[in-house]
Amino acid sequence: MSKSRSRRLRKKLHLDEFQEFGFEISFSLPENLDSEKLDDFFDQFITEAIENNGLVFGGGIGGNSGGFVTLGKRGSATEEHRDRVKSWLVAHPMVADVQIGELVDAWHGYDE
Repeated sequence: MSKSRSRRLRKKLHLDEFQEFGFEISFSLPENLDSEKLDDFFDQFITEAIENNGLVFGGGIGGNSGGFVTLGKRGSATEEHRDRVKSWLVAHPMVADVQIGELVDAWHGYDE
């Protein structure tokens, strides 16, 4: 049986109508990239695929890159956000093995 919580507490805990969603991404880059090209790629990825869509990214960039993407303000990433990030990664000539996860609860159950 679920607990009855006040609206204020549900908002604070990001539950029910205040639940927020994000998605996991992973992709591969060439192993022989020098640090300057890697920095350029990362800057371009963050600017064009993430920030231009109102998103934030937590993770790492390297040979095997990946992390978690969610909306940059209160709210949830959407299927459209997933599609935009995936399209950008697939279209980039240096990127291979793109995997985009399903929308999951960004606050609770990320490890499930």
